[in-house]
Amino acid sequence: MRYKAFFCLFFLLFFPIFSAFGQFNPEELAERENIEVFLKNAEIILFKEIGEGVTKPYKLTLRKNGEEMEGCWKNPYGIQKGHLEGWQYEIAAYRMDKLLNLNMIPPTVEREFQGKRGSLQFWVDTALSELDRMENNINIPRYKLPHWNKMKYLTRAFDCLIANEDRTQQNMRYTEDWRTLLIDHSRSFRSKRKYRKQLMYGKNGLKAIQLFRILPRSFVQKVEELTFENIRSAVGSTLSDEEIEALLERKELLLKEIQEMIKDKGKAKVLY
Repeated sequence: MRYKAFFCLFFLLFFPIFSAFGQFNPEELAERENIEVFLKNAEIILFKEIGEGVTKPYKLTLRKNGEEMEGCWKNPYGIQKGHLEGWQYEIAAYRMDKLLNLNMIPPTVEREFQGKRGSLQFWVDTALSELDRMENNINIPRYKLPHWNKMKYLTRAFDCLIANEDRTQQNMRYTEDWRTLLIDHSRSFRSKRKYRKQLMYGKNGLKAIQLFRILPRSFVQKVEELTFENIRSAVGSTLSDEEIEALLERKELLLKEIQEMIKDKGKAKVLY
């Protein structure tokens, strides 16, 4: 089969995992490591510039043993248009997604293309972005609203943890069954002082005063369990020691804000 359609399977509500996260179902997650291997090793047979975004990404078509897969390759590095960019942060974000069991970021690996190192992310065929939805006045189906809101708050909490300063309506994507997928993390894992002292969102948010409101208990537990060692084991060389230390400082800020919400509203109204 063609792998590009694999992550577009239907959302199976009866699996317990979906009460907390619910973006990729168990069958899809079972193929994640195989997709990583495919992205790393398959032959690149076609490529073209995507034509959107400041990082000038390419869409690659890969083939191996008669199977085909598509991916988004990019290699921004250093200051570009006034912002620090890093292709390695795309990989680090995916690995943190796996460590936290979010299952919201498509498989992403390191891959050389045209003699340059960069990140290659599995291409997921999504129906629309949040920008598309807003510009075309598309309403979230009423029966999907509770889950959509949960994913919105979870995305904010994750962006706080990884200091993602570039979450836009364009890089929040939805499948046909309204699962939320997250792409574009090359402006994450900031380590300057302000990113250690303030979160992106929340009461004192750098980007917006928007609260998380509700979060999965299992996510909060995963955050509590983060250490320098297990982060380093997960992300490998994609993050520096300083970037991991900054992440751990944000971990404490995030947990403090969650605890304040619990104290104010009660645990049952904050955690699910």
